[in-house]
Amino acid sequence: MREWIVGRNPVYEVLRAGRRQASRLQVAQGTQEKGRLADILRLTAARKLPVERVQRQRLEALGADTQGVALETGEYTYSALPDMLDLAEKRAEDPLVLILDTLQDPQNLGTLLRTAEVVGVHGVLLPFRRTATITPAVVSASSGASEHLLIAQANLAQSIDLLKEAGVWVIGLESSAQAQTPDQVRLEGPLALVVGNEGEGMRSLVVKSCDLLLRLPMRGQIESLNAAIAGSVALYLAWQARGYSGGPISA
Repeated sequence: MREWIVGRNPVYEVLRAGRRQASRLQVAQGTQEKGRLADILRLTAARKLPVERVQRQRLEALGADTQGVALETGEYTYSALPDMLDLAEKRAEDPLVLILDTLQDPQNLGTLLRTAEVVGVHGVLLPFRRTATITPAVVSASSGASEHLLIAQANLAQSIDLLKEAGVWVIGLESSAQAQTPDQVRLEGPLALVVGNEGEGMRSLVVKSCDLLLRLPMRGQIESLNAAIAGSVALYLAWQARGYSGGPISA
């Protein structure tokens, strides 16, 4: 099955990552070929991909904000949990895994993937059902970060058991009174952070599988943070606990 990735940063990152089978690039007629678009055209030339100049209206039918460029590719290729643990070992780092329990909004998923890539997460786990997946909309929402991440669909309860066997501490993000605040929780070391569904939070079986629960303190008038924002804050707290360790990750 073929997909169309639109937008200059998403298209650029898909090409730069080189993990998908790309077949052709379409560029809106009259578009100035400079900046990020010039980078895209250099990458397509290096991969000997055909470039078609088409009417902008034809591109706009593919997505709301194409920025004058679209790339036809194969579907996203998912990874597996062992690949994530192997990557952590290869980098000589303690594993840092993000688990998303039935997150359903593509924008939230894209935002969390973007944060996960920025802080050097070794992989992201999604359930098999009731979840947003790596669609072109999510690629765009992540600004292409999805293409540089190892992402797997798996049975979350079984995956959590495997992570625990590997010595990974599993911490669920929740706002309940039973959850502890960041100053009470050790976030360094091997860690898997669980973020639940936007409305219902984590499913009960996943909650029971966690070693402990973490809540972010709040002092404002609203009840809670958006799932993507809360998850992003927690990821940065985990990276801070590691001393912001690790330089830029090579491609």
